[in-house]
Amino acid sequence: MTLFGTIGFTAPWLLAALAALPLLWLLLRAVPPAPIRRRFPGVALLLGLADAEQVSDRTPWWLMLLRMLAVAAVIVGLAGPVLNPEEDAAEAGRGPLLILSDGSWGAAGDWSAKEDALEAVLAEAGRAGRTVALARLTTPGAPVFQAADAWRGRLADLAPQPWTPDGADVDAFLAELGEGEFDTLWLSDGLARESRARLLDALEARGRVRVMQSDAAVLALEPPVFEDGAIALTARRSAGGAPREITIAAHGRDPAGAPRVLARATADFAAGGTTAETALSLPAELRARLTRFEIEGVRGAGAVALPDDSLRRREVALIAGREDREGLELLSPLHYLENALEPTAELLDGALTDILPANPDAIVLADVATLAPAAQESLTDWVEGGGLLLRFAGPRLAASDVSREEEATLMPVRLRAGGRTVGGAMSWGEPKALAPFGEESPFHGLDVPDDVTVTAQVMAQPDPGLSERVIAQLTDGTPLVTRKALGQGQVVLFHVTANAEWSSLPLSGLFVQMLERLAVSSAVAQPEPGDLEGTVWQPQQLLDGFGRLADAGTRPGVPGPELVSAPLGPDLRPGLYAGEDRALARNVVQADTELAPAVWPERIAVEGLDRPQETPLGGAFLLAALALLLADVIASLALSGRLRGGPAGAAAAALLAALVLAPAPGAAQEDADADAFALAATKEVALAHVVTGDPEVDRMARAGLRGLSETLFFRTSVEPAEPFSVDLETDELAFFPLLYWPVTPEQPTPSAEAYTKLNEYLRSGGMILFDTRDADVAGFGASSPNGRKLQSLARPLDIPPLEPVPEDHVLTRTFYLLQDFPGRHARRDVWVEAAPADAERIEGMPFRDLNDNVTPVVIGGNDWAAAWAVNEQGDPLYPVGSGYGGERQRELAYRFGVNLVMHVLTGNYKSDQVHVPALLDRLGQ
Repeated sequence: MTLFGTIGFTAPWLLAALAALPLLWLLLRAVPPAPIRRRFPGVALLLGLADAEQVSDRTPWWLMLLRMLAVAAVIVGLAGPVLNPEEDAAEAGRGPLLILSDGSWGAAGDWSAKEDALEAVLAEAGRAGRTVALARLTTPGAPVFQAADAWRGRLADLAPQPWTPDGADVDAFLAELGEGEFDTLWLSDGLARESRARLLDALEARGRVRVMQSDAAVLALEPPVFEDGAIALTARRSAGGAPREITIAAHGRDPAGAPRVLARATADFAAGGTTAETALSLPAELRARLTRFEIEGVRGAGAVALPDDSLRRREVALIAGREDREGLELLSPLHYLENALEPTAELLDGALTDILPANPDAIVLADVATLAPAAQESLTDWVEGGGLLLRFAGPRLAASDVSREEEATLMPVRLRAGGRTVGGAMSWGEPKALAPFGEESPFHGLDVPDDVTVTAQVMAQPDPGLSERVIAQLTDGTPLVTRKALGQGQVVLFHVTANAEWSSLPLSGLFVQMLERLAVSSAVAQPEPGDLEGTVWQPQQLLDGFGRLADAGTRPGVPGPELVSAPLGPDLRPGLYAGEDRALARNVVQADTELAPAVWPERIAVEGLDRPQETPLGGAFLLAALALLLADVIASLALSGRLRGGPAGAAAAALLAALVLAPAPGAAQEDADADAFALAATKEVALAHVVTGDPEVDRMARAGLRGLSETLFFRTSVEPAEPFSVDLETDELAFFPLLYWPVTPEQPTPSAEAYTKLNEYLRSGGMILFDTRDADVAGFGASSPNGRKLQSLARPLDIPPLEPVPEDHVLTRTFYLLQDFPGRHARRDVWVEAAPADAERIEGMPFRDLNDNVTPVVIGGNDWAAAWAVNEQGDPLYPVGSGYGGERQRELAYRFGVNLVMHVLTGNYKSDQVHVPALLDRLGQ
């Protein structure tokens, strides 16, 4: 491609024809030789007569210029002009081109701009006839050179992955690189790596290398840490710069299970600083529902931090047997448990019957032998529902008859009478040590200190299934810790006391580690590889390169040491991993992850992404040439006098009018689209939702209206068409009886013209269902982000006074008899137009004499669309409650939707019916 400033030409040799234009001008303007003059006497008779048709002896200069411009436009158009062409690609040559992407999460932030830039590169390579190969370092493979057009639409092969390439990836890529010369366009993520230098040398040995990377610093978020009662969050950027404020959002699930932003915090980067810190103070109940933290407005797995059980301080109830004598604190059954658990768990104290309603994560019974029947039944139900019951032995349990003849429900094994102690009838010669933990034990991999010994214990009966329930034993093979499953929960018994009377185990760090493995406590610090030795962790949810969380599917488990120490890659992806009793998050960025900007040698050309888009101009020049030639035809007809009348003049005038009055192609297309929209919207009754700009919310709203439309189709005479997504700025609203408007804090405020359309829509009988989707947590007040946005959106609307739906409102009986209007949430507060002040109840009638108007707005926060939403197969997309109660709530949500649509279609028809007896009575008089 030949460049002339910001315009290039794909066939520049055609421009040589422009040199012939001056010669053509001279030839056309040349004056013919003067004629020989001869006198003819008869010509004198013609003197004084006017010639009706005069013909110029030469073409006017302006018409000649018009023709020259038309010819020039044709020549330039055929030469293939391109505005803002890829200059560097033109300079790089015409050989093969390798497009190499780092392919890491650091490139995700502006991936759309990178795709646009690569599209321009491929277009230029295609015009130049160059072959192209795509390669990604995070998934190295042999480059395959093909025609540039073959890669169009396949740029997803370079999409970012949630890890960074390391030295092994570079070595694998170089091994597959092969021989031959080619140029390289390196799509960099902007992060420094040691392996860049040798890869750059290898690429330069094969041809010219240029780099494309964003000028913006890469932002990342370290894993959250629970410190001093708050969640500490640390954001980092790869390079210092101007001061910058960022917002970190804490995502989680609300009480109904719907994903929400539970909290936000701001963090500030100082000028030149690369670290910003903030903290979130959340109650334990809210911390337990957190699913991820992310930097708002930044894409990429590095800008997302996943929490795990380290943020959730487990609630543990400690209950000991009664102490009839005063004893030393060190002899208290709960002293060592409190010391071990207090730093990492919320300890609950009280009677068992008072604690169970709080649903703690674990209950610890220290030397508690028997329970009241009612308490035992409640405790059994709690364990079967997923609770962890941890029991410790002691003198009371050893002296009782619990689990002697038959295995007790709340004991993992049968026990022998008495137990075994040093110096007793069944004494050991010396205190016994712990044996190494087996591979099937949750304690596998923990080091057993030599100074941990046992002097007494309760003995387990040697039943056939005993070996399957032993998870820790002494060196002589006697069980120390046993466990069994009970429903969804489990019962664990330490065969020693929780204090130091029977063993030195509570005095050691092993005691705390065993409690962590049993998920009684929460591990605050990141575990060391040795702590996870012998464990396998199953991936539950994994991050992609853009920071999106998805189910792991059937991916295999990961050994514990690899989970915390191995580098991320195709076999170990960032995400949430579940162990036997706890969850562990592996994040992209750790506290020790280096984050520095890439530095390139001066010889390497580095270009940014903010380049103007390449625009072909050939079509515009040829269209201009056509317009000039048409103008030439009309001008020639005018000069010859043929436009003064007759068919030719009329045809020319019509052609000129068509050229002047013809609508622009874009305007014609807009009119056609508007007509198609109107026809589709009026063919059948259709519901619509307001486009919010949030893709997830818009998809949910459309799926919700689809589910409601199907319900109307099967249960009523209304047969709605497929729901519509309405843009308030461009679409007509009058076609739709009901608009569902989900409220999000980030959605834009409509323009004044849009509000004019909305007010006309409301005055003409339309209804808007405003849904804040937050269970009305703030009563639509300013303390809720959705509530504040609702107030802002509704302020310019002509909305009448509102009131909560009264018991006798027609909305409660238009099709179904309802008194509650749940969606995914089940709050009762739903607001409608207030009844007239003079509305009275007719004697003998159950309802008031209400006005005949349809309420123009209905306002609530029950997230109705999520409850209505179905997929293409008709299956619900979002959970509502749990079990039968949840399905009943979804059914009521559908009934509310049916009532709503019937109300807007029939008005207060059902209210009119209650007056029929009174009307008939008056007619009879």
